[in-house]
Formats: sequence, structure tokens, C-alpha cells
Amino acid sequence: MSRHRNIISFGDEEASSSSSSSLSPNEPRPPPPPVFRDEIDRFDNDHDFDHGYDHGLDRDDVLGDDPLQGDIGGVPMSFKRKQKRSIFSQPARMLSALMGNRFGSWSPAVGPSATATSTGTATPTLLHTIDAESRDSATFVPGNGPKDGVPLDWYVEGPGRRVGYEDLTAIDWIFEYTKERQRLRVLYSSATGLIGHVQQLADASQVWIVLVLTGLAVGTVAAGIAVVSNWLGDIKTGYCSSGPDGGAFYLNKQFCCLGYDQGANCLGWKPWAAALGIGSAAGKWFIEYFFFLVFSITFALAAGFLVKEYAIYAKHSGIPEIKTVLGGFVIRRFLGGWTLVTKSLGLCLAVASGMWLGKEGPLVHVACCCANVFVKLFPDINGNEARKRAVLSAAASSGISVAFGSPIGGVLFSLEQLSYYFPDKTMWQSFVCAMTAAGVLQALDPFRSGKLVLYQVKFSAGWHRFEIIPFALLGILGGIYGGLFIKANMRVAEWKKSTTWLPGPLIQVAIVALFTALINYPNFYMRAQTSELVSSLFTDCSLVLDDPFGLCKTGAASASTIVLLIFASILGFFLASVTFGLQIPAGIILPSMAIGALFGRAVGIIMEIWQHNHPQFFAFSTCDPDVPCVTPGVYAIIGAAATLAGVTRLTVSIVVIMFELTGALSYVLPIMIAVMLSKWVGDAFSRRGIYESWIHFNGYPFLDSGDEGGGAQHVPDITAGQIMTRIEDLVVLTATGHTIASLRTVLDSCAYRGFPVVSDPRDAMLLGYISRSELAYNLAACNLPPETEAFFSHQPLADPRSTLDLRPWMDQTPLTLPSHSSLHLAVSYFQKLGVRYVLFSDRGVLQGLLTKKDCWYVLNGVEETRRTGAAGADADAASRGVGMGVGVGVGVGVRAGEAATEDEGADLLGVASGGLGPESPNDDRASGIL
Repeated sequence: MSRHRNIISFGDEEASSSSSSSLSPNEPRPPPPPVFRDEIDRFDNDHDFDHGYDHGLDRDDVLGDDPLQGDIGGVPMSFKRKQKRSIFSQPARMLSALMGNRFGSWSPAVGPSATATSTGTATPTLLHTIDAESRDSATFVPGNGPKDGVPLDWYVEGPGRRVGYEDLTAIDWIFEYTKERQRLRVLYSSATGLIGHVQQLADASQVWIVLVLTGLAVGTVAAGIAVVSNWLGDIKTGYCSSGPDGGAFYLNKQFCCLGYDQGANCLGWKPWAAALGIGSAAGKWFIEYFFFLVFSITFALAAGFLVKEYAIYAKHSGIPEIKTVLGGFVIRRFLGGWTLVTKSLGLCLAVASGMWLGKEGPLVHVACCCANVFVKLFPDINGNEARKRAVLSAAASSGISVAFGSPIGGVLFSLEQLSYYFPDKTMWQSFVCAMTAAGVLQALDPFRSGKLVLYQVKFSAGWHRFEIIPFALLGILGGIYGGLFIKANMRVAEWKKSTTWLPGPLIQVAIVALFTALINYPNFYMRAQTSELVSSLFTDCSLVLDDPFGLCKTGAASASTIVLLIFASILGFFLASVTFGLQIPAGIILPSMAIGALFGRAVGIIMEIWQHNHPQFFAFSTCDPDVPCVTPGVYAIIGAAATLAGVTRLTVSIVVIMFELTGALSYVLPIMIAVMLSKWVGDAFSRRGIYESWIHFNGYPFLDSGDEGGGAQHVPDITAGQIMTRIEDLVVLTATGHTIASLRTVLDSCAYRGFPVVSDPRDAMLLGYISRSELAYNLAACNLPPETEAFFSHQPLADPRSTLDLRPWMDQTPLTLPSHSSLHLAVSYFQKLGVRYVLFSDRGVLQGLLTKKDCWYVLNGVEETRRTGAAGADADAASRGVGMGVGVGVGVGVRAGEAATEDEGADLLGVASGGLGPESPNDDRASGIL
């Protein structure tokens, strides 16, 4: 052809002297080296190579073996359904049913004459007789008969065998579901009778066991985090002395002063100034300020040290990474055991430091880590990424369940925010896991108040129609806050990424912790723990016995309260923008709720003063004269819901969570109005929420399955051929003409994650696609000399003892589209089917390749940045013969080398790919998701 193609066809001289290649079916396969294989494929023990493909079957032999040419075993040919005989009709049949033989005492080893013997055994069905005789024949190939549970024949057309996924690679959902269907087919066809039913029940119960264990673990861990973080947070201001009240040092202020209606009367709690014997007011203030600063910085540094030294993936909230993992992306060690321990301990320290962060979002990450640990106990689940991610989707709901005491809200949060694929079965599993976690937390009762969370409140009073206006105002303010917060937080992240003179992560944590403590202590609204502040803001003044924050002041004294509330919300906005993104475990849910509750309470107090001073105003005509008309705590809840919706862009789950927090059905409508307006206003700033913005910032290849092209990921109205990597820019393998040495040269010369396979350089008829992992594994595990021939197509004259057949490891049925197909159709393939790559061919001739990462780059509009930042890599690729493709009609260029690398050429987590050490000295990549 006239066009130049990078089609690899090494060893043409050797191909003329010897036939193509196939691995000997009689030689045992050596164990795979661990460097090329992350997990042992489930089909290693199957008879994949026990039956060669080089049996010379002529046409007459095939027709002669046709079972439809005559009667089989003396049984007349009939297509009528036979009546099944009861197992109680004959003792032998009952025994066989209990032991698991589906066809009585008949076995395939017995000849056809044994189908009706004097023992009275039942006659086998026709299809099984055909299958039995075909098994006894020498030409039987497993996988070509009926669905009897035999292993697949990997030589015929199919998705091919796979090795474990490498780090930062996409998951092939179609292959995973195909593998699961094959496993179930083997299980249900081979397990019959009572024992078979027990095996099926045991297999079906594995997921439920994992979910129940996860719920138990998440509830326990959440209770421990709540107790430890509260105690560490109170240590900053004092300690519990062992006095006549029975106090102890390990008790926090709430438990130390248990039984006192007002905390000021508690004698067991000793501030640090009193412990040091300082009596002057100025001395007390400075000493307590000093201890507050020291403990805050110490706790923050300890949390950052744990993350840096033991589990780098324990930083941030973890929800963006969980969304990416559930969308079909492998991030090793992100859900490992060390990550679980580090995240749990780091959360206690980070929350206690007083920085503007929360533990609610990271609890979702903790729940998924717990599920991943228990999944390792069941190889059938751990070996299939599709089943594993269904378990993780269900486990994520338990994190929100214990964070807010909201099991139903947790299920909806997983459905609305996290899960990529959420069928009805997963919803039921999520409900069970969330219910179990909430039940354990309720049984442990960490606050000794019967509440699942500290800020759980109850409201009995209703609301009035005139309050719809301030509720709507809070919704608008929440949307403005969410849009501005996302922009500010991402600007800070981009500035830190582009600035080279900034100190290391630990120094950044220490600086922010110091700055936060300096600001928090003078403002007593910000001095307290965030959960205690939100609890006080939500509380109804008519039910309060102790008012430590002065929120229930009346008259002129409430003016200073309004100013402090608004001032605290503004400072919290800036502190949270800087804090979220540091290398410590940190969530954004609770800080957003606190900021919303602060200005919501201020609006509520303003409305209360207005109604109290002007009761004759026409809007207040519905208020009863002797009953409080306005409840400021309700405004705090509405404000918290509005800001949370503005930041996360969630709707239904937030309404349900707030309803479960308050228990007041009458406030559902105001919350819905505020959340709706907040989302609309927030979407006017950007269609991405805070988690989607961090996914975009980190460069994770996440394609939202619910985005039809009009949302945050806009699909250009062009053909896929305009952005695909054309064949001229691909490294393509031919079907024949290779040796093991030449294929190793290909792997050494490029870093691409896979290679299309074509018939020959001239015609370029597409035959399939082989991934780099499978090719590298076979070349390392075959134990054949380097000059051994290898091929990707059927070669009947090949010597199986001296050649390497790579067909079983090649995807011989890849998804293909015409090159003139619309980009929207190609994106739908990636979004709905979860494929890793799509090949484009016209009348069977390969035209190009499009990968999931390519689609992500196009939809997120970062092609120009990608091309500019990779200029050096392009020059290196050009020196190896890899050209440049130009995306016509998009306005940006598409670098072919990246497109061919499939998903993960760059370091997506801001950590050098080769520089990230193991999670612990004893666990090198052993605690990851695979």
C-alpha cells in the first residue's frame, strides 16, 4: 500500500524456512514469573493446551460423526421433551440425586447399551448422550460441545485469556462478566443433587458474608474513630483529672462531665492553665492558646507523617479514587490493609488537629478498604473484578451510613455519587451492609446518648409559608458557596502543582495547621470541634440546658452573635479551600455543612429578631402569639444541606440524609427546595462537583456512565476517525513472521499497552488485539529458545513442540466500529460497555485505535496541554518510528503514542511510578485491589 505503516513482521527469513508457531500441548507450562503476572489466572488448571488445534479433520470424518445422521445408542431420534421421573420412584435415583449425579447411576464411561439395564436406571437425555460419545472420541475439543461446564477452548474465537491487571490500567468489563458467566456455568452444570445445592448456596452466600463482615468492621472502626478523635480534640484544651467524680485521663470532656447540665460547673475537667497553677486571666489565655497551637500542629504532623511513610493513598477523602476504581480502573494499594490502618489512625489525628476537614468522606474509603480485606478470603470474588466492584459499591454505602447515622442515605449516596453500575441486586446488598454498620454503631453507642452521630437532632415544630423565601435564599447562597469553593480549591491545587519553590508536604501541613490554630482559637465558634459546632448550630434553643456558644442570646446581645457567625463562615471558607488537598486524610462534607450551618443560623437569628420586633407584619400573621414562630436551628440545617449540595452536586441523597438526621418529615420540602436551587446555581458555575473536579485534576480516566454528552464531559460532534490513532501511527503485529526474540524487541522498543494484530502488511486485515501483559507473560513463561517462531493465526503444519501459539492469549473478537462512526457512539461503548479500547476497521481492514484515556482527554478538553507537555516524549517516539496523528475538527492534536498506550502512560497520582515504595517493609504490592 502507498501509506507507511508501523507493522512489525520480524523474522521473514525464518518464516520461510520453518512453519509458524504453537506452544506444545504436551509440555507442562512452567510457573509464571511474578514480575509479569500479578495474580494467577483462574483457568491455569483448565485443559487449555491439552487439545491441540492441529488435528487433521477432513470433511468426510466430520460429516460421519454428525449425531443427527442416525440413531444414537439405539434411541430413536426424537425432539419431544421427555417426562422427568421422580427421584422417589427408585432408590438408586434418590441416592444419585443426593450424591450429585444428574443422570442416575449412569456415567459417561458406560457404553450406550447400558442406558437401559436391569438396574432400572434412567435413560440419559439425548444431548448428554451426544456429549458423552463426543467426549470419548479422539476428536473432541473442550468448549465446542453443549454447555456442560467444560473449560473454554481458548484457540477458537473469543476474548482470550488474561493475566492480572497492572497498576493504573483499565478493566475490561466484558471479559470479567464473560469469565463470571463461565464460572457459573461450570458450577451449575457440575453441581447437582443435594451436594450441588449446598455448593451453589455456599457460592451465593460469599458476597453476603463479605458484606456482613464489612458492616461489622465499619461500625466498629467508626465508633473507635469517633471516641479517639473526640478525646484528642479535647486534650488541646485540658484533661480529665481523677477526682471525687471518678474521672480518668482517658475520658474526654463529655464523659468526664457526664451528669452536669452545664459544663462550667464540672470540677473534673482541668484546663491546662489550671493544671499549671496560673491564675491571672491574661496568663490563662496565653497558656491555653499555646497548648492549643502545640497540640494542633503535633496532631496534623503526625497524620501527615503516617500518610507519607506508610500509605500515600490514605491522603484526601478517597472518594474521587473510589469513583474511578468503580468505573473500571486499577489503583494498587489504594484499598490495601496498610491504607486502612493509616487512614483510620490519620483520621483521628487530622480531625483532632482542629483543621477544617471532616471524617465523613474518608469513612467511605475506610469502608471500601474493609470490604477489600474480606474479599481476599474468597478467591472466587477476589479473582473477578466485576464481582469485586459490586461488593465495593455496596460497602461504600456503609461509610455514609455510619458517618451520618443514615443507612438509607448511604445507599442513595452510593447510587447517586459513587457507583458506575448499580443494579437492583447491588442496591439490596448495599442496604444490608449499611444496615449492619448502623446497627453495630448503635449497639456500641460511642457518645452514650443513643445517637449515631453527635449532631443528630429532633424537631417537633413546623414551618410557615413565609419562610420559603429565606429557605430559597439559603439555597442560592449554598450554590454560590459551592461554585466559589470548587474554583478556589482547584486554583490552590493548581498553584501548588505549578510552583516549584514550595516546601514539602509535611511542611505544608504544619504551616496550614499553625495558621488554622492561630485563627480558630480567638473565635470560640471555630475553636470547638467541627462536629460539636454543627451539633450546637442544629439545636433548638427551647430544648437547650447548656449554651456554651451563646447561640440562644436574645435582644441586642444577639447582634454580636450574628457578626461572629458570618465572620466564622467566611474564615471557614478560605481555610477549607486551603486544607482540602493536603497530604492528610481529609473530607469536605462536614466543613461544608459547618459553613452552611453558620450562615444559616445567622439568617435564622435575623428572621427571629425581625418577627419578634415586628409581629404585626403581614407575613407573620400566621404565627401564634405565645409560641416561638421561627426556629434558627432549622435554618442551620437548611443552610448545611444547601452548601453540601453546592459542593458535591448531590440531590436526593442529601435530602434523605438530612431527613434521617432530624427525623422531621415536615422539613423535607424546604430541604428539597434549598437543595434544588443550590444545584442549579452551582451548575451555573461548573457542571463538575468537587469530586469530579479532583478526578479531572488528577487525570483519572473516568467516563461518567450517566453523562449523555451534554454534561461536564461534552462530546464533540465529529467522527471517531478524526481523533483515533491511525494505523500509520500504531505499532501493529502481523499474524506470522515473528520469533520470541523479535517480539521481545518490540516490547523493549515501546511502552504501549497493547498491539493490534493484522493478517499481513499489505492487506492489514484485522485479526485481533493482544495486550502487553499477556504477550510479555507468554514470552517469559514459554521456556523456548529466542529463535522459536511465534504466530497469531492458525497454522496447521506448525510443530507444537518447537513453536509458540499466541492465539489463546489474543482477543480474537475485539469490539470494532467503522472509521466514519460518530464519536458519540464510540464514547457510548466506553461508558456503557466499559471496554478498554475500540478498533476501527473498514470492510475488515484496520484503520485505527481509540482507547478509554483518549476519549477522556477529548471529552475533558485537555488535548493541547497533553500535547505541549509531552513534546519531549514525542521526539523520543519519533526516533522509534512512531508518528504523529492530527485530530481534524477538534481543534487540538492527538498524540498517537499516548493513544496506543491505552490508559496509563503518565503518573496519575502525582507520585513517580517507579519511586513509590511498598506500603510496608513486609507488604510489597500485596494489599492492593488485585
